[in-house]
Amino acid sequence: MKRIAALILLASLSANALAFEPFVVSDIRIEGLSRISAGTVYNYLPVNKGDRLDDDGAQRAIRALYQTKFFSNVEVDRDGDIMVIRVTERPSIAKLTLRGNKDIKEDDLRKGLKEIGLSEGETFDRLSLDRVQQELIRQYYNRGKYNVSVSPHVTNLDRNRVAVDIEIREGKVAKIKQLNIVGNKAFTDKAIRSDFESDTTNWMSWYSKDDQYSREKLSGDLEKLQSYYMDRGYADFAVDSSQVTIAPDKRSMYIAASVKEGEIYTVSDVHLLGELILPEDMLRRLVFVHQGDVFNRKAIENSSDAIKAILANIGYAYAKVTPVPKLDKAKRTVDLTLFIEPGKRVYVRRVVFQGNTRTEDDVLRREMRQLEGSWYNQAALDRSKIRLQQLGYFKKVDIDKALVPGSDDQVDVSVKVEEQSAGSLMFGIGYSQYAGMILSASVSQNNFLGTGDSFSVSAERSSYYTRITASYYNPYLTDNNIGIGYTATYSKTDFGDSNYNFVNYTNSAKSFSSYLGIPISDFDTVRVGLGLESNKINLSYRYLDQNGVVQSTSYSPQQLVDYQNALGHETIHSWTGQLGWTHNTRNSYWAPTRGGLLSANLDVALPGSTVQYWKLYTEAGHYWPVGGGFVLYLDGQVGYGKTYGNQTYENSTADGLYQKGQKIDFPFWENYYSGGVRDVRGFQDNTLGPKLCVGTDANGRPIQPDKSGRCSGGYYTYAQPVGGAFKVLGTAQVFLPLPFLKDVNTARVSWFVDVGNAYKDYQSFNASDLRASTGLSLQWQAPIGPLIINFAVPIRSKDEDKHYQERIQFTFGSQF
Repeated sequence: MKRIAALILLASLSANALAFEPFVVSDIRIEGLSRISAGTVYNYLPVNKGDRLDDDGAQRAIRALYQTKFFSNVEVDRDGDIMVIRVTERPSIAKLTLRGNKDIKEDDLRKGLKEIGLSEGETFDRLSLDRVQQELIRQYYNRGKYNVSVSPHVTNLDRNRVAVDIEIREGKVAKIKQLNIVGNKAFTDKAIRSDFESDTTNWMSWYSKDDQYSREKLSGDLEKLQSYYMDRGYADFAVDSSQVTIAPDKRSMYIAASVKEGEIYTVSDVHLLGELILPEDMLRRLVFVHQGDVFNRKAIENSSDAIKAILANIGYAYAKVTPVPKLDKAKRTVDLTLFIEPGKRVYVRRVVFQGNTRTEDDVLRREMRQLEGSWYNQAALDRSKIRLQQLGYFKKVDIDKALVPGSDDQVDVSVKVEEQSAGSLMFGIGYSQYAGMILSASVSQNNFLGTGDSFSVSAERSSYYTRITASYYNPYLTDNNIGIGYTATYSKTDFGDSNYNFVNYTNSAKSFSSYLGIPISDFDTVRVGLGLESNKINLSYRYLDQNGVVQSTSYSPQQLVDYQNALGHETIHSWTGQLGWTHNTRNSYWAPTRGGLLSANLDVALPGSTVQYWKLYTEAGHYWPVGGGFVLYLDGQVGYGKTYGNQTYENSTADGLYQKGQKIDFPFWENYYSGGVRDVRGFQDNTLGPKLCVGTDANGRPIQPDKSGRCSGGYYTYAQPVGGAFKVLGTAQVFLPLPFLKDVNTARVSWFVDVGNAYKDYQSFNASDLRASTGLSLQWQAPIGPLIINFAVPIRSKDEDKHYQERIQFTFGSQF
């Protein structure tokens, strides 16, 4: 066929090149152009003015112009000493329409078509269209859709243009009706197929799609089958043959694979040959297969990878370790040689960054642990990648290396990032029967103007609560990564505006603090800070009497009134000190799959404050990949606060609850709270833990809790959560694999169990008072911003919690 096509082409070229006597070309005239410029033709034409043109030269000119694919016909003639070229242009593609494609995204499909010259504005070539048709059919075959049809339609338009319409009927994926492994005796079908992606239809196929045939999946499964045997000693295992049969309706597949198991082999010896570079005893510690062990291909591959990794850490970026097993079938042993080729030791000439359109290069460069001009170090690059991912500015980070052209001992490192929004404009709205409408808003930017600095301003407002916070942090105040931050806060709590027409207390607080972040290792940071804080507390209490008249009294929950009266101060001033430590080994900012976070934060009201106290909050969390795409996360948090020094109350209270000279208790406005969308899910925010009674009896006296802690009787009786000085929280989560989601950094679903509560103090802790909940949580980086939706069911609660339970909880924001 190729010979016939060549003869046809030769005959065509000969016909198009009219025979003439050789002549010297004085000029070149091109006829038939409408869309393509004459200059374009001259660029491809192998003939110039002054050249001597004969029949062979004319044929070369025709071939050159045909190869451009711009023309459907080319003729060469002469007019005296003028070379005349007559062309017929191929039509241009005015419109390209794709219909029926669902399995292949249209953007991906158009990109592939453009690469072979089939796109709007390009010259139309019927051969290219035929190739597209065959390639699309091949791709759908690979996806198991054997009854696919691809029908291209070409419509001629005016001005030498065409409209191309490609109609795709994908059909249904062929499903696997039988999958048989023939020849296996040592292991059952269930064992050897446990990791297969292909399977016959089962109760989970609607989700896993494992019964849909794919050539790539089957090839991968046969490779897994070979690995299964070779990891268990069967060094001469082989897949003799595999056969795939399709039913006449092209909807059912029948697969059979014949295997030869062979025998179990043991390792007789392990040799290290080649250029070892490092001491042999050091390298042998990286070999995970030893004399007398059962042959294990995975262990051999891990040994090769470990040796290459340690060599890559000292500059041998292109080291090769080739396992050479020598089988003795008579003795059923393997003599293993690991041949080491370190290659040339290289150093990094330059580190370049790509994709950071908003973020400055310096922000990325300061996270790099691989320095320019130093020996190549793979461990430093791996750590650099994790540090960049932990910033939270980038959706994706890839690091590649390439030899410098003309050099065998220099590489350039390319850091490619895909930026994501590091800022957010968050809005929240909610409703509580006690707080009424709750509104919140915040503006934050973790990568301010691309500098890596962060700032935020947030505000929250309900019927009784207002809070405004502003903060700024520069992580690189100095070149050695010492950061500085500032935080200013104003808050006001006023229960006088609540729907119950009473006020427990009013707290107006102002604070300002500054702190330093000091790195002490690549994983550890210490934080120290100083601040000022002022709390003005008013414990007046309004309520409705039996006649509906607003009355005032000093009763707010009585314990709060007594505390302030005994303290002798309405305004509390504090000099605050902060000390914190963080150990962060997580591999990602948004969706970590391994590593953990340890932290401890101590806040102290320093001597000279109205009330001297300290608060310590610690957290320990860790992620473990447990196989199959599942990730286990365990987290524990403990908070504890207490006064210190020789502080005593200035006054005694009438009920004797507080005595003058008695040591001051922990201040209630610094209490920890429990429950909420990020705490013990399934319970409203801050509603767990100690509560005090608000309400009056017929004589206007405050209601006291009964023995079980409930508040009942009187007018408008209400149990107010007031938190406590001690808090515990434990969380266990399993993040579930989402096969239908390609980018796991976009969304995650987890099943969780939360356990926790707040207590008056450490001595009041009682495990029987712990609350617990379980449910599902969706975390999604949605277009509107980070979105968290929880469906939670309390599994351990008490009667007084019924009013505070929530099944559905969510929070969301809008990114910019």
